Parts: sequence; structure tokens; C-alpha cells
Amino acid sequence: MLCPPLNFSVLFLSDKICSLCHINKHPIPLKQVKLEEVEVKSGEEDEEVIYDVRAKCFIFGETLLDKGTGKKTWRERGIGQARILRHREHSRLRILMRQEKTMKVIVNHALDPRIKLEPNAGSDRSWVWSAFDFAEGELLETVFALRFVDSDIANEFKEAFEKGQKEMESVLAGEDNPGEDGGAAADEAAEALAGLKTGDDKEDGEEAAKAKEEEEKPAE
Repeated sequence: MLCPPLNFSVLFLSDKICSLCHINKHPIPLKQVKLEEVEVKSGEEDEEVIYDVRAKCFIFGETLLDKGTGKKTWRERGIGQARILRHREHSRLRILMRQEKTMKVIVNHALDPRIKLEPNAGSDRSWVWSAFDFAEGELLETVFALRFVDSDIANEFKEAFEKGQKEMESVLAGEDNPGEDGGAAADEAAEALAGLKTGDDKEDGEEAAKAKEEEEKPAE
């Protein structure tokens, strides 16, 4: 009867494993480290939420690849809760939105009374506006579009936004004038925004255009 060849490597490995098992019979106790709780502040502790709704945010501008070319497109910035906040001390209002997973700030600007919400071309469930935003850590004029689940929620957002603007206007009364031009610059920006639309609403606009062409065709 032939025996299989003896594998010395297996025997050597077995000895090593046995040695390790013998050593681990008396494990070294680990020192427990107690971590202290650290309070993390969001900057919203002194504010109250007066409106809260889930939406998808888009911005209109240059991408990193198109920086300096002047080529601007719509791009998604994130999905999350768009909230209108009122400061408990000075009563000023702002709109704040964070990405729902990363909690990164994607919208953060005051409810300037000069801002005008314009309907997004080809859609009845989104609004477009321009504002000086501080989401990136510095004031930048940004064109936003928020899209909601349906037109009813979109209209509710508009009502809450404009109600907040009126309240903000009352708060600013007696303080610095919001704008020496009487809001003319904001009006011009709003007119320019009227024709803009997000990429996701492109199909809706094309379908509406095709339907209009079919209606205008003479009967054969």
C-alpha cells in the first residue's frame, strides 16, 4: 500500500498555529479608553423652523470643467429638507437646506424681500430664483431651482416663502435699506430666469412644444 508523500510545510504550519494558540491562552488585557461626549453645534440652535419641505435642489452655473468658459448648465446639488428658519433674537429669516445623507449645506441665504420666485419653464412643480447665497462659505450670487413632489406642495412652498419675505420686510424696516435701486436689479434677474429650466424638465417642455405643433398643423 502506497502512502501519500509527507508534507513538511503542513507540519511546520501546524506547529506555528499550536504555538499561537498556546500564547493566546493568556491574552494581555486591553486598556479601556473612555471617550468624552463632544457637543456639535449646527448653527441652528437659536432658530425655529416655520416651514419644512422635502425637495430636490438644482443650481445654474459653470461646472469645474467649464470654469472660466462662460458655459453654464443646470446641475443637481442635492436632495433634502428645505427649511425656512426664524432667529429667536433678531427675528430675521433665512432658507436653509442640507443634503439628507451628508448634511452638507446646499442652500443658505436670507429671505430677501426683493427675491422673486419664477415658475420653471415646462414645469408646474418647481420654482427658480436668484439670491446671494452663503452655502459655500462666501457670498455668491446663485441661481436656484427647487423641484417638489407635485404642484400643490410647490404652491405651498411659494406661499410660505413669500409670507416669510413680508415678515422679513417688516423686520428690516428702520434698518439698512435692502437696496438703493428699489429692487430693479432683482426684477431684471427675475426676467432672465423666466426662460430657464432644469435638465429633468426638458422632456416636459419638448412634449408641450410637440403638442402645440400638432394643434397648429392644418387639417388634411
